Amino acid sequence: MTLWNNYKKLLPEKILEDLKTNLPAKIGQKKLKEVLELTLKEYKRMSVEPGEAVGIVSAESIGEPGTQMTLNTFHFAGVAEMNVTMGLPRIIEILDASKSLKTPMMEIYLKKPYSKGKDIREIATKIKETKLKSLTKKISVNIADSVIELEFDNKKLKALDLTLLKISKIIEAGIKTLNVKVSGNMLVLKQKGKNDELNQLFKFKEKLKDLYISGIKKINQVLPVKRGNEFVIITAGTNLKEVLDLEYVDPNRTISNDMHEVFAILGVEAVRQSVINEVTKVIDAQGLNVDIRHIMLVSDIMCVNGHLKGITRYGVVNEKTSVLAKASFETPIKHLINASLVGEVDDLTSIVENVMINQPIPVGTGLPNLVTKG
Repeated sequence: MTLWNNYKKLLPEKILEDLKTNLPAKIGQKKLKEVLELTLKEYKRMSVEPGEAVGIVSAESIGEPGTQMTLNTFHFAGVAEMNVTMGLPRIIEILDASKSLKTPMMEIYLKKPYSKGKDIREIATKIKETKLKSLTKKISVNIADSVIELEFDNKKLKALDLTLLKISKIIEAGIKTLNVKVSGNMLVLKQKGKNDELNQLFKFKEKLKDLYISGIKKINQVLPVKRGNEFVIITAGTNLKEVLDLEYVDPNRTISNDMHEVFAILGVEAVRQSVINEVTKVIDAQGLNVDIRHIMLVSDIMCVNGHLKGITRYGVVNEKTSVLAKASFETPIKHLINASLVGEVDDLTSIVENVMINQPIPVGTGLPNLVTKG
């Protein structure tokens, strides 16, 4: 144990924990010292030199492969709505911390025995948001009687454990100006009072089509897929909060590609990891290779203040202290005028502003200042 203690100040705790987990329990002291020395040597070799321009290196390392990315959209065969934005558009979405995603989606992992395939189709069907139009065979307006008639598909009702009585209560709660009666395999809807305007009935007919009946809102499509030895449900649309509340869902592995939703529900550490995972996934899918530490640096910058901020003029760039650095990104006139009005001072402590006025940049050999006696 003394040997481990000697390296506590030399190596990070996480590395020491990983070594303890993976090394044999009965390893000799001599062998252990060799392993620890090799680890320390490798750790020092991997450390960043003082003055290394890590931001520039990371920007180049992500930007250069980014130019080779294709602008494709991956499509799941057989399901019309299941598209996944990939390539450069997805990278831009992530790094801009976009709130309106082209293809929001989730990967829902299940607890046993459901992850092995038990009731997988029933679970997927129950998760999907069901609107009234998907349960009906026909929605028609009976002009003679001034009523709306809904004819239902019994198979779909049975699959979702719904009855006409349950649906009638949902309709009455959703549209309070309608009376609902069950008539065989149909529901007959009539306006309350003496208001029999046909125009109003046709408006109700359109409103009824999109009436929410069951499932989880915003989950527009579901697709159970087998990954290795278990089943995972992939969804079009995302609602992390409600999905995590389901008893058969594994909350530790279920993920959403909407980072603002991840931040709101799981916090800044989770969204930091989400940025790393999402960027890595896109880069790997394109067959490119970027060291994960570059991606980690970008995600750290996006989350450093405890909030998720995109690399845009309203996010990370807006927080720069240098006026010239802000002006170099976008809308230079606006930044320069605002700085002039309040008498802002630029201390020229970073790279961009020094490049702009042709001075040595404070990185690498430009970092130390030489002081000489007069």
